[in-house]
Amino acid sequence: MSKGAGRVTGVGVAKAVRGVEDTSAGADPARGGRGRRDLALLATAGICLLLTLLGGLTAPPATAAPADDTPTQAAALADRLRDDPIYVSDQLPREIPRSTAPDFAKLAKRTGVPTYVLVLPDQGIGGDRLLGAVHDRLGRDGLYVLVDYMGVTDAEAFGVRAPADDAYTVSLYELPHDAGPLRTFERFVDVVAQGREKAAQRAEAARKKYGGDSGEEAAEMHIDPVDRDNQSFATGIALTGVPLIILAISPYVRRWRRRVTAAPAPPQTAAQKRHFTPLRVEAGLAALAAVAIALSATLVFDQETSSASPQPTAADLSTRVERVADGLKRSPVYSDPESPRVLDARQLRELRGQIKDFDRGPVFVALVPQLTEDESAGEPEIFVEAVRKRIGAAGERGVYVVADPLGGYIDVVTYDVRIDANLVAFEIPDSLRYGDDDDRSRDHQLGQRLGKLMTLLDDAPRVKQPETSSLGMDDAPEPVEDGELASLFSGDFWPGLLVGAFAAGILFGVVASLLGITRLAVPSLRRPRANTTSASATSHPEFDAPPAPSLDFLRRTARDELDALGREFDPDAALRSSLRTRVWDCLDAATLLVDRDPDGHVDDDATPSDLAAAIVLARTGRAVLAGADKPCCALNPLHGPATGWRDAQYAPEEQRLRTIPVCAQCRVLVGAQPRQAHTLRLTLPGSARFVRVPYEEAPGPLPSIQQGIPQLIRQVREYAGVQ
Repeated sequence: MSKGAGRVTGVGVAKAVRGVEDTSAGADPARGGRGRRDLALLATAGICLLLTLLGGLTAPPATAAPADDTPTQAAALADRLRDDPIYVSDQLPREIPRSTAPDFAKLAKRTGVPTYVLVLPDQGIGGDRLLGAVHDRLGRDGLYVLVDYMGVTDAEAFGVRAPADDAYTVSLYELPHDAGPLRTFERFVDVVAQGREKAAQRAEAARKKYGGDSGEEAAEMHIDPVDRDNQSFATGIALTGVPLIILAISPYVRRWRRRVTAAPAPPQTAAQKRHFTPLRVEAGLAALAAVAIALSATLVFDQETSSASPQPTAADLSTRVERVADGLKRSPVYSDPESPRVLDARQLRELRGQIKDFDRGPVFVALVPQLTEDESAGEPEIFVEAVRKRIGAAGERGVYVVADPLGGYIDVVTYDVRIDANLVAFEIPDSLRYGDDDDRSRDHQLGQRLGKLMTLLDDAPRVKQPETSSLGMDDAPEPVEDGELASLFSGDFWPGLLVGAFAAGILFGVVASLLGITRLAVPSLRRPRANTTSASATSHPEFDAPPAPSLDFLRRTARDELDALGREFDPDAALRSSLRTRVWDCLDAATLLVDRDPDGHVDDDATPSDLAAAIVLARTGRAVLAGADKPCCALNPLHGPATGWRDAQYAPEEQRLRTIPVCAQCRVLVGAQPRQAHTLRLTLPGSARFVRVPYEEAPGPLPSIQQGIPQLIRQVREYAGVQ
């Protein structure tokens, strides 16, 4: 009954009472005043009852307040659970699609008790109260579990024996934050199924291991794009650095070791010389290392996604948009039933009145959360565009207002209305868009702010032509691409290749410097230590040299051998005149070949043939001083004097064996495989790269060594005179 009807009824009752009293006053008092008073009271009561009924029947309906048909959050969720004990919200398709509901249902059966699961956006600190309210509305006992995009957030047991708190503790501590809601719920269910005693023990163990001041955390299950960039960078460094280190440092160390230790190289067959040279072996190892690194990286860094979110279906991404659009078709204000009520009946009535009086175009207000996990990735304009397309022709133009009941934010998008688009985009006060930072109310004062917003839009100056504030954002990022990691061989992989090459160069420089310093610091390493013995022990010293020496080897060995002969030869020593002359001729001829200045250093322009001839002469002089005056080894004159004669195939094109002088080193192979003797023949670097020239075909005086040392000395002097 309205307030007006109440007032009419009160006036009528007063008049009736006064009429009854007047009638009673005119009666005879002797007939009993008490009876008349009782009669008056009875008449008054009857009149009041009659007027009350008449007032209720005749009250004008226009004064009745319109009822709000939007159910409360708890009531709406209870209705969902009444139909299905597992409810997955349509507001988190990027993290928990609705299509995962069967997976949650399958896990819930393992608890052994009736289980009701609500998968909703983050509800803040009121999750336990929400579960209690839903239980009261539903009226069914069981285990109630609240899940958000991170995992299980609250759990309450009503009328059943289930270790809800212990299961929640275990799922919170034992799993990393990126385990995902489904895996977290699975761990929760497993602990519940263990029973109260085991669940309590497990929860206590989890608290001790991960809680308090231990600082220990469960290892993450997924990586983010920054981690993938680091993996790509490291892969690039290893993919170029390791092979280049093998190709650069290994040959250098091998040559340094041979130069220092003078260890003879093992004899090789023709096939080994052709196919298994050290450089080819090192190149093969570098290639294998590159392949192994690439394959290992793909196996170790095999992550493909940055989260545990399953791929949503097309229906998962469109369900909420369809729900909101259908609601706005029926009413200009749509309040999300899954979210807390932020508008009471009076505020909703006033907002609808303002929308009705707005003459710039239709207004659509959606009280819906905007989350990064939703179909629009938290972009209100993308959400509005999708809803607008779903509404159809009725929503082509108008003002769209999106108010987030969880965060309290308000966004406005206009389409073809006479309101300045810049005002909508930039001039709405932050107090209306974002609210007060100090506001701690549950409704974020959205009712008052929406009312002020409508007043602001209604008072905005009219523009001549309809304008649109939308920027045309209608494409949300694909969920798969949003959570998909880039390829391992992309991004920072390419800079890593450059850094790897640079690092290999630096490491090579460091190793070369250390080896050079070591060689200079240790006197015994400054020249190759020939495999020689003193004259008293043997008259046949042995010198080491590879069958295919490089130019650097020839240059270093020539310098070292000349220095060694100069130190060992004393012209004033008690030597036979012929020996002194022989040694002096060797030293003089070698110097003429490689130190024509003379400045005591090997000439930079000395040819490989001249360097080899100088080495032969210097080593012959040293051998003469040791008491070995023999012809040089025919296969490799750099080995020094021969120790005997053997039948051998000197050249690969020769069919017959020839008897040649060989050193002790070459005699081992010649004696076992005389047909392979030509593989030990000395070759020198040619004029073109990768071309080798047999020493007897080299330019200069070196080929005359086949006629003996005296002939070589004569040829050197003639050659030096021409030069």
